[in-house]
Amino acid sequence: MSKFTGSSWKVSRRLGYSISETGKEIIRRNYAPGQHGAKKSKLKEYAMQLQEKQKVRFTYGVSEKQFAKTFENAAKLDGKTGENFLKLLECRLDNLVYRLGFASTRPQARQLVNHGHVIVDGKKVDIPSYRVKPGQTITLKDSAKEFKIVKAALEAKVSRAEYLSFDQDKLTGSLVRVPERNEFLPEINEQQIVEFYNRA
Repeated sequence: MSKFTGSSWKVSRRLGYSISETGKEIIRRNYAPGQHGAKKSKLKEYAMQLQEKQKVRFTYGVSEKQFAKTFENAAKLDGKTGENFLKLLECRLDNLVYRLGFASTRPQARQLVNHGHVIVDGKKVDIPSYRVKPGQTITLKDSAKEFKIVKAALEAKVSRAEYLSFDQDKLTGSLVRVPERNEFLPEINEQQIVEFYNRA
């Protein structure tokens, strides 16, 4: 899978988890889509692990290949693999463009990056999976700052995570530090994902 083009709302309902993190997808219908969606059955261990993996993968909008590669990189780092894994995903450029408020959704943020509208430390970066390091600055090209979707996203942004800084006048943000695990995706059990990849 290189790009998911289906309904994110149906995915959220199937997983019982809001992949947009807004909760809008499951407020009215908190059950899976389809004729038998309202019938809940107890998931087996493997199904639970797979479901947790899919929650995170669809939240960040990455392919299976990218997801697995990121997990491999996380396993090589010191510390807990599950936490390292989520932190690597959280520090992706497209995700931080979304977190800073330049875009209202991650797919929209990824499009801004792909089209070369994002500037990191003064240089254009068009790779959504680019790993941002603490201290690096993120902004948009001057022309992109005038986009209606960007202005609307910035106006709608109420608050930002503590691991980010943002200059409202210059429309420039930065990653202050690597986020702590309790600062994002609190409902995710990353150990389930670790067990999914470590299963025999």
